[in-house]
Amino acid sequence: MSKALNLPNQITLARFVLAIIFCAVLAQYSQRDPKPWMLELAAGLFIVAAATDFLDGYLARKWGQVTALGRILDPLVDKLLVCGAFILFAGSEFVDADGHNVTEMKTWMVVFIVGREILVTSLRGYNESMGKAFGASIHGKLKMWMQSIAAPVILLVVAHEGTTISLETARTIKLILVWATVIITALSMFQYMIRSRYILLENAPT
Repeated sequence: MSKALNLPNQITLARFVLAIIFCAVLAQYSQRDPKPWMLELAAGLFIVAAATDFLDGYLARKWGQVTALGRILDPLVDKLLVCGAFILFAGSEFVDADGHNVTEMKTWMVVFIVGREILVTSLRGYNESMGKAFGASIHGKLKMWMQSIAAPVILLVVAHEGTTISLETARTIKLILVWATVIITALSMFQYMIRSRYILLENAPT
């Protein structure tokens, strides 16, 4: 087996496949003809893919099998999983017959979340090209935890609102999760920008 296809990277590739399947399942859902089992399946796929996020990195470090492929693919899978979920949340799949998006996710929120990922990825690439380490901060890890909790919980709440969860309680839970995700995402973005400010100023043209 080649070094690039070691066990940690195989786990990452399996997560990549799960993320694609998750997005494919969610893209087939329609709130106008709701099938709760589809949301439960999607939530399960998301939880497995997100919960194994730490495993590939842990094994790679423990066994000394960190590779360039793993460093690139692991954050790519995270972004595919999270951004894919929120993009679909704001889409027509979750708009009911009254024209209301039942996830409470607004388009501008998704643009902000995806924009943050693009910005931080660009800052990380620039900093590392200048020889400066730019690993994930506590704010970035907190952001990932919040997003990884919010997405499956919202799916399960939507699947069961009006049945085992009252409509009022369901809406409150969704609003709290959506706004908490946006706020923590914003805080992590500003923190990364502050970290990059000095190196950007050092290399600014005079």
